[in-house]
Amino acid sequence: MTNDISRRGLLLLLLAVVLIWFGNLEYRKLIRPDEGRYAEIPREMVVSGDWTTPRLNELKYFEKPPLQYWATAVAYEVFGEHQWTSRIWAALTGFAGILLAWFTGARLFGREAGIYAALLLGSSMLYAMMSHINTLDMGVTFFISLGLFSLLLAQKEDQVAVRRNWMLLAWAGLALAVLSKGLMGLVLPGAALFLYSVFNRDITVWKRMHWFSGLLLFSLIAVPWFVLVIKANPEFFQRFFIYEHFERFTTKVHGRFQPWYYFVPILLLGMMPWTMLMFDTLLRSWRGSVRKVKVFSPERFLLVWAVFVYLFFSVSDSKLPSYLLPIFPALALLMGKQLAEMKARRLFWLTIPSLVVVAILLGLAPFADRTADTPLQHQMYSEYSVWLVIAAAFWLVSVIAALWLLRRDSKMIAVVVLAFSSLIAAQAGVSGYNTIARERSSYIIADAIKPLIKPDVPFYSVFCYEQTLPFYLKRTFTLVDYQDEMDFGIKMEPERWIPSVELLAKRWSAQAEAYAIVPTPLLYILQQQGIAMKEIYRDEQYVVVSKP
Repeated sequence: MTNDISRRGLLLLLLAVVLIWFGNLEYRKLIRPDEGRYAEIPREMVVSGDWTTPRLNELKYFEKPPLQYWATAVAYEVFGEHQWTSRIWAALTGFAGILLAWFTGARLFGREAGIYAALLLGSSMLYAMMSHINTLDMGVTFFISLGLFSLLLAQKEDQVAVRRNWMLLAWAGLALAVLSKGLMGLVLPGAALFLYSVFNRDITVWKRMHWFSGLLLFSLIAVPWFVLVIKANPEFFQRFFIYEHFERFTTKVHGRFQPWYYFVPILLLGMMPWTMLMFDTLLRSWRGSVRKVKVFSPERFLLVWAVFVYLFFSVSDSKLPSYLLPIFPALALLMGKQLAEMKARRLFWLTIPSLVVVAILLGLAPFADRTADTPLQHQMYSEYSVWLVIAAAFWLVSVIAALWLLRRDSKMIAVVVLAFSSLIAAQAGVSGYNTIARERSSYIIADAIKPLIKPDVPFYSVFCYEQTLPFYLKRTFTLVDYQDEMDFGIKMEPERWIPSVELLAKRWSAQAEAYAIVPTPLLYILQQQGIAMKEIYRDEQYVVVSKP
């Protein structure tokens, strides 16, 4: 049976992916901390008109460069400040990564391999989920992939002009990666290329980099913002380049330390349902890399990149699940090539373990509420388990259908069924998380107090900073006895915060009107200070008060 797919079929698949991919961006409430933070910084850019100095709660915030802030701010200006516009950059770059995998795979390894690469990437659990969560990792993943894949395409070109154009695109991609998340956008690709040259005993690629024009273009794109922000904020250099890069990797200063094996389960589950195919591909690519080649090998470079990035973050003292995202497009290209050459029967046996895993997930899904610690959590987790059961059941049936198709030698259709079911299951899992948003989002607080809040009245955030509340209320707060990730901004502008409740009490008594939000268990501290207040909202986590 043919494993090809027509142009019309591809267009229909693309339309279906677009609808599934972008259809739920507005549905789910923003979740703290990342989604609140990365929705709020661009909002403050729009309000202040200062697109040079990123600020969070009006405090200088130099953790990351501004590309995603700019893109989101533009979306706010054009379409308004919504949940979907805050997430659109992650979704767009994730989707663009799928198209990039298809195009690059087709150019390097053939049409069928390109189609498979796109299907595999877009349906991998971690990639699909993180494309719908507002963090910076999907943007940097796309631009690093653009840089690396353009490099691969350049090396296969004999015409100097064509190779130069691909290399210029590679340099531009890496520059945008640097503007997305910092020096990792240049250092990691450079280190991987160095390792490839060492293992391959080949420095030819370094002679084909078009250094002068490439570095010039890179500098024109990446450098101007750094010059402007350092001119406006001389303290930026130490905070960004030393603290946020060197100390983040070498120390536990960010509190994200995890053991070396932290990424093992993340990779195993994040690559579902293609986990066994990934291992098979890595093994075969490794065996193939042993053979000495005299020309640039895309397969060997992609293998070096994937292994190096995995090991790099495994030894780092700062770890988050999304740090693995940059290896997924490279793995998708390798797996797409392998899948195009693979018999349906072999894929059948590689898919059987996924059936077992999905069956286990279906068995565990109804018991999500067993992890609850409070009555509210029990209610929310019970509601979420319904979503999980539906997603896992649909996924299980689809895996069985894919296995049946593989037995009938319908490899392409089986992969399409498996890919779409995995994407839909991922979207259901992400969307269903909305059932527990009450615990990790402040939209209910905002809806309750918004009619009572005057925009020009001071609002104090005591012992806390609820990351999603500023976005929903469209305003900032004065922090009281709380710093956390805004400690640097407070040191730079100490007049923007209040260091103690005692000082708050003095200011509170001197003002005609004021509001404050405080964690519910800590309200008694304000009461002990004799602060006159009236409750206007209360739940298990927070109390909002105003002057009586």
